[in-house]
Amino acid sequence: MQEIVNKISTDLDVNLSSQMSEQQILMHIADRVEQLLKGDPDLMMSYLYRLDVEEKKITAALKTSPMPAHVTFAHLIWDRQKQRMASKKKYKQNPIEGWEL
Repeated sequence: MQEIVNKISTDLDVNLSSQMSEQQILMHIADRVEQLLKGDPDLMMSYLYRLDVEEKKITAALKTSPMPAHVTFAHLIWDRQKQRMASKKKYKQNPIEGWEL
């Protein structure tokens, strides 16, 4: 979980800790997303792209979610980062011998 928290903290410039509960993390992400949507929506969309949140999921969530947009985006960001970490673990490759820098 620490890796997920670090990635989101860095990318969204938000102060998160792996000591927080998942609900607390989602609240902090949602607060930061709300700030970005109000202050610089283009930057927020750039962050979603950088965090690899699929555009079709964003569109679908905005059309169907009963939650406000910033909360919906927070859930999408959190879920996507959990998926990415699970994929990294599942498909982890050992370093190629002789390619150390």
